[in-house]
Amino acid sequence: MKYQLDDKLKAFPLMMYGVQWFSIVVPSILIIASVVSVLHGRDVPAQIMYTQKMFALCGLVMMVQVLWGHQLTLIVGPATVLLLGIVAGTGSMSAIYTAIGIGGLAMAVLAFSGGLAKIQHVFTIRVVVVILILVAVTLTPLILKLSMGVTGNPILNLAFALALAIIMILGNKWLRGVWKALVVMLGLVFGSLAYFSLTAWPNNLPALLAWPETWALFTGSLILRPEIDFPTLLAFFFSFVALMINELGSIQGVGVMLAAKDMPGRSKRGMGVNGLGNGLAGFFGVIGPVDYSLSPGVIAATQCASRYPLLVTGLLLVICAFFPSLIGFMSVIPAVVMGAALLYVMTAQLAASLHVLVKEKGVSDFYHGVTIGFPVMLSIMIAFLPPEVMEYMPVMLRPIAGNGFIMGCLTVILLEHTLNRKH
Repeated sequence: MKYQLDDKLKAFPLMMYGVQWFSIVVPSILIIASVVSVLHGRDVPAQIMYTQKMFALCGLVMMVQVLWGHQLTLIVGPATVLLLGIVAGTGSMSAIYTAIGIGGLAMAVLAFSGGLAKIQHVFTIRVVVVILILVAVTLTPLILKLSMGVTGNPILNLAFALALAIIMILGNKWLRGVWKALVVMLGLVFGSLAYFSLTAWPNNLPALLAWPETWALFTGSLILRPEIDFPTLLAFFFSFVALMINELGSIQGVGVMLAAKDMPGRSKRGMGVNGLGNGLAGFFGVIGPVDYSLSPGVIAATQCASRYPLLVTGLLLVICAFFPSLIGFMSVIPAVVMGAALLYVMTAQLAASLHVLVKEKGVSDFYHGVTIGFPVMLSIMIAFLPPEVMEYMPVMLRPIAGNGFIMGCLTVILLEHTLNRKH
């Protein structure tokens, strides 16, 4: 390793490595912000404001983690698993972001109090894998909607999205070094150029609001009046379980790779800071952050394990948040390309889940397979229930029993601790 965890770099390499990490995290922020804007039906100024807040939050949390949290070389970006809570939740936007805030603060309390260890036995390897699979399955309708595009022939748009996703998968296989970590960014850039070349180029950049209107939009998007909606809270409960597993796995993965000392303390601080970051995200009305597990691959490729370049990355993210024109330029990405990128990301998550299942020997008999297969099939069946059938379901039960993700999560916990109790 050229630079170790606590090495302080000179100005030029510090900037170069910081910019490299910046180029890796930006596509994730743009993708999630665009997808959420589609789900919320936001106009262009509101989408840019949402992206600005995500840039600022991710940058701030990253700097706090590097200095006072886990103090490891981990980049922070928006948590894809929380997208599922937005899709599965039935409440208003205020209820959605109240749930994110509550989930984040609960995570922080559990981390700092040591309570995570007490509930960990409920979420076995099979439960965790099923939750991660359900995230990918439940987001499939959204991926399909994005991939068919807003304008043009939906079949041709879908074919383009599938081709781009396959190219990104092949790029992940064939590219080496830092280029491997930049697959998503390369896909967004060249995918957008190709799509515009085949259809039509945008006439101009998104129009920006004046500062007074921008400030009014910002203050109006804050969650100043919390709203509690039980089905939405339940959906985000399972989303936060997946987020906590992701966060802990990222911290442990980099910690083991770098042979870092005091890993229990780093994990406790890292989980706590991430929880506080999600609590802040709920107040600002954006999706919460998480540490990305792709960091070890970038460290291995660049031979730079120093955490200090991430301070530059975090600072760049915060600075970008104050330049809506720059974010507006970066946000001119077709929905079809976003769909392809999300398809690639969810495919990677599904593959990683199955890899963990095999690695941890999570299936060794028939009932282990049933514990995984039945909740996934139930989730798919509920997702494709015709609306007229849902009308026969009692109104009080509809938000939970009619939600494939929630029912899948409840079912896997039930089966895991009944069918496999002896294990």
